[in-house]
Amino acid sequence: MGIHLTAIHYVYLAFIVFIMTLLIRRRDTTMICVAGIFVLGLIATETLSGSVTGVFNSFVYATRELLGTIMIISIIVAMSQVLMRTGINETMIAPLTRFIRTPAVAFWGIGLIMMVTSWFFWPSPAVALIGAVLLPVAVRVGLPALGAAMAMNLFGHGIALSGDYIIQGAPKLTADAAGLPVSSVMEASVPLVIVMGLVTTVTAFWMMRRDLKRGTWRDGLVTGKNLTPSVSAEEEEEQAVVSPGVKKGLAIAIPLLFLIDVLAMFLLHLQGGDATALVGGTAVFILIVVTLLAHRNRGLEKVTSYLIDGFVFGFKVFGPVIPIAAFFYLGDSAFTELFGQVLPEASHGIVNDLGVALAGVVPLNGAVGAITLTIIGAITGLDGSGFSGISLAGSVAQLFAAATHTGAATLTALGQVAAIWVGGGTLIPWALIPAAAICGVSPFELARRNLKPVLIGLGVTTIVAMFLL
Repeated sequence: MGIHLTAIHYVYLAFIVFIMTLLIRRRDTTMICVAGIFVLGLIATETLSGSVTGVFNSFVYATRELLGTIMIISIIVAMSQVLMRTGINETMIAPLTRFIRTPAVAFWGIGLIMMVTSWFFWPSPAVALIGAVLLPVAVRVGLPALGAAMAMNLFGHGIALSGDYIIQGAPKLTADAAGLPVSSVMEASVPLVIVMGLVTTVTAFWMMRRDLKRGTWRDGLVTGKNLTPSVSAEEEEEQAVVSPGVKKGLAIAIPLLFLIDVLAMFLLHLQGGDATALVGGTAVFILIVVTLLAHRNRGLEKVTSYLIDGFVFGFKVFGPVIPIAAFFYLGDSAFTELFGQVLPEASHGIVNDLGVALAGVVPLNGAVGAITLTIIGAITGLDGSGFSGISLAGSVAQLFAAATHTGAATLTALGQVAAIWVGGGTLIPWALIPAAAICGVSPFELARRNLKPVLIGLGVTTIVAMFLL
């Protein structure tokens, strides 16, 4: 399991520690990430030109990796803008206001709906579906947009994805690496997912209520209006009117179209990017139809205008994230693609190498094994994927289980939970962008709000795992 660590590994780790410290202190990390890319490139290529070009190429790599998310967010925002301008969203969400009347009901209601939907279709398409419909309801009853983003994020990218009981992508990866049946890892993960989910969401909700009462709450809004890019006075004055009958018909048809998307995902086994693409394509057609009905002769031009506004908003949200994502992507396959094969021959990426090295220096017993699996899962989640390092977690769990005669399935599940909660989309800013962008809030502020609840949850879950071994 051991691997030779090079200067590249230690430099990367030093920058990680520095960046995390700045995030906790609510300081911007873009310049530090650019510096990190430059230094890593300088060490890898030993040329100034190679390190300078590496900075730009890493931005291109990060943009390419994030492009699908940028597209779906931009399109949903464009669609939401025309729905708000025409008042269709008001008609569409009116029935829901009968059930969602308080911020607490909105938080837990959005979270539970997000969790169930994410089990079947994974969180990214679920965010687009739920955010477009339920966010306006939540904000109306007093739940801050950032609170709605927390609910979608923690229940979807946290609870649902860390268990992944329907699609079973995560438990299969960890189980195969640990040499265990998928069913045993899933069974072992149930109490850990429940503990992690309950502790984290209850803590996050309590902290939100406390800060709202104290007046220390930060909304973290990207623009003055949730989901809506700023528009000029001339655009505001331009009429976007549909008749009451058409408005009511569209208010019924639009949720039905998204419901058909959900059924299609289930029947056609569409997941991940395919499911997101289906939602995005549907949103484009809704945008076109509603714009043509609302603006009539100006419809052709206004479709383009709404799309431009959506893309401007999307890139405004992603702009600060791309340099940071570029640095963290270097922890995985991006480093080899950008700078060549300069890591040791047995390397599986900087982040995974650090995890393997950690596993090789800690004492082998049950309690230390649980702590180590949590740390390794968290470290491997720093690349923002959550899935890239869970195979390593399974391998390390097998090592500790063989040495200490403890429960391999529990250790494997613990590593899986830690990796996905950190990297799957609750702490790494670019991984939680879908929820942040749909709600119109800063992904960095969302990451900060999630930090303490998730760390507390991981600590409690690790302790529980020790007793289950």
